[in-house]
Amino acid sequence: MSFADLGFEAMGTRIRLLIWDGPGVPPAREAAEEARRFLVEFEAALTRFDPRSELCALNADPRDCVPASPLLRRAVRAGVAAAERSGGLVDPTLLGELEAAGYAESRAGLEAEPLGAALTAAPPRRPAAPDPVARWRAFEVDDEAGTIRRPPGIRFDTGGSGKGLAADMVAARLGAFPRFMVDCGGDIRVGGTAAAADPIRAYVEHPLSGERAFVIRVAAGGVATSGLNARIWRRPGGGFAHHLIDPATGEPAWTGLIAATALAATALEAETLAKAALLSGPEGRRVLAERGGLIVHDGGRVEPIGRLGGRPRIVRPKGAAPRPVAA
Repeated sequence: MSFADLGFEAMGTRIRLLIWDGPGVPPAREAAEEARRFLVEFEAALTRFDPRSELCALNADPRDCVPASPLLRRAVRAGVAAAERSGGLVDPTLLGELEAAGYAESRAGLEAEPLGAALTAAPPRRPAAPDPVARWRAFEVDDEAGTIRRPPGIRFDTGGSGKGLAADMVAARLGAFPRFMVDCGGDIRVGGTAAAADPIRAYVEHPLSGERAFVIRVAAGGVATSGLNARIWRRPGGGFAHHLIDPATGEPAWTGLIAATALAATALEAETLAKAALLSGPEGRRVLAERGGLIVHDGGRVEPIGRLGGRPRIVRPKGAAPRPVAA
């Protein structure tokens, strides 16, 4: 059976679309191109790095109630849901803290600093904790009125949930195809009418070695990996920083884990669970216990959780594998 395989850059990461042809649906190549256009528009509306985006306009608006498009309303609702699901660990209102840590501009195309060196210089490990102020609770989405209400000055960042939401929104357009895979930088959604008979294999990359550290077979649903290795930079005053912020301290979180992979019904839920597990430290295994996943400790040990429990299957990579991919 023929299929379309389309890769491109968007949302500061690598996107890959696999769509299989089948009866009664448009050509897979056309569906892939339509999905590409949607993801480019998604990024343009929700990026925090372009002052012309609708997200930036919301964050800069002095009114407490702001008209918002259906896409922005859905993205804000997704971010709030992720915060609620994670008990406040995945907090979408940490934009100021991210900027203070050195992530004020896009790092797309920039090489990350070595994870090993960052771990050596990192402070003592401790699990992250929610911010008791919970600013994310102040956001109210009103679809009937077409508005978002929040106290002016509280800025929202869709980066913590955006890739998972984007993968799910594309997947909703592809449900009639025999098989499909949408990979938004490691936030993956798979499915299709014939997917159960031929699951897709997701190869999880080890954040220290770059090897394919685990093989997950997924017929339908989401799988997502959150890790420190993709975005680490040196701070001007010394030391290292990364993009996963401890809401309680406003500083990059060094928890004893360097990566977490989660399985879930959707890519958004998987992304939320993966981030929550990593931010929780080794006790993050409890976050993943119900649906399954794996965590990678600072020293490199891979610990499968739940239905993935057992010995990891190490697969040597064939060429570079910068993030989880499917084949």
